[in-house]
Amino acid sequence: MEEDLKYRYWLKSVPGIGNKKQKKLVEYCGSAKEAYRLTEKQLLSVFGIGKKDAAQIMESKKTWQLDGETEGLEQKGICMVSIEEERFPEKLKRISDGPYAIFYKGKLPAAEKTAAIVGARNCTSYGRSMALELGQCLAGQGIQVVSGMAAGIDSFGHWGAIKGGGRTFAVLGCGVDVCYPRGALELYDRILNQGGIISEYLPGTKPAPGLFPMRNRLISGLSDLVIVVEAKDKSGSLITADFALEQGKDIYAVPGRLDDTLSRGCNRLISEGAGIILSPEEFLLDLGFSRVLGKQRSKNEKMVLEKGELLVYSCFGLHGKTLEELVLHTGLPTGEVADLLVKLMMKGMVEEEFKNRYRKV
Repeated sequence: MEEDLKYRYWLKSVPGIGNKKQKKLVEYCGSAKEAYRLTEKQLLSVFGIGKKDAAQIMESKKTWQLDGETEGLEQKGICMVSIEEERFPEKLKRISDGPYAIFYKGKLPAAEKTAAIVGARNCTSYGRSMALELGQCLAGQGIQVVSGMAAGIDSFGHWGAIKGGGRTFAVLGCGVDVCYPRGALELYDRILNQGGIISEYLPGTKPAPGLFPMRNRLISGLSDLVIVVEAKDKSGSLITADFALEQGKDIYAVPGRLDDTLSRGCNRLISEGAGIILSPEEFLLDLGFSRVLGKQRSKNEKMVLEKGELLVYSCFGLHGKTLEELVLHTGLPTGEVADLLVKLMMKGMVEEEFKNRYRKV
């Protein structure tokens, strides 16, 4: 364990001292270790640090166990990286309101082309299929996929990247050791295998509405371009697009029907100058890929279903089934059936006819 990490973790954890003040202290002192050694009088000489801040910092030094707290991170398999280190993501260093430090499990994104896929939680089957296909196509070209692991478009963007065998990263609005939403545990584990889980919030931080808008700036910050698949007029996805615009990133949107509420945000983005995605293939050509690898499953490729997937798939006949009907037929918990449906849709064996009703492809 690096010696200086314990001081960086301390600085990141001081109550009431946010990113701006953390970075000011490091800029003034040269490191978190030197900031730890400042007296209260010296702290007050730092521009932007008031009496309340100085008192809070001095109090934290009395209660914070430098070695013990850092060992706790290691035991949980959580890593931390700050702007004091070369391996801190360069893209986050470039944004004006970037974090002093981030926590992560798994890996950090490489300094390669990265795309964010964001959109509505309560999305349509069209939105799900587009997010899945875009994630898969991007991953197939070696482009990393970043999103927020939220239900709906975010999750399908991640699953698409996983299906495409690429790297994907989730930026959470809670601690990296908190799986949210709770039903996304399998996705959480798969992302760890093919990328990483990232957060600027302290480990153990529970999800709260106020935390998600700010994490969106990190999703766009880590990306070279942001893709909005489905979004209402006012949504978190448009907040991400606004951050991307401020950060000088390219924004693309998937168009939709004029009378569709979930397409209004995307259509508006396009009318304001965002790039339009007419098909994943054309989109990749626009990004400069002269050859798009085939994404269709070979007719001779053998489809293997897990036991749970087979159980759900066997419930389908000539007509579609609702989620409630599938739960009744299988005897499995609702969350588990929903997860199995996602897997079957990823494999192209089941599709959503309309909201909450599924059928065999």
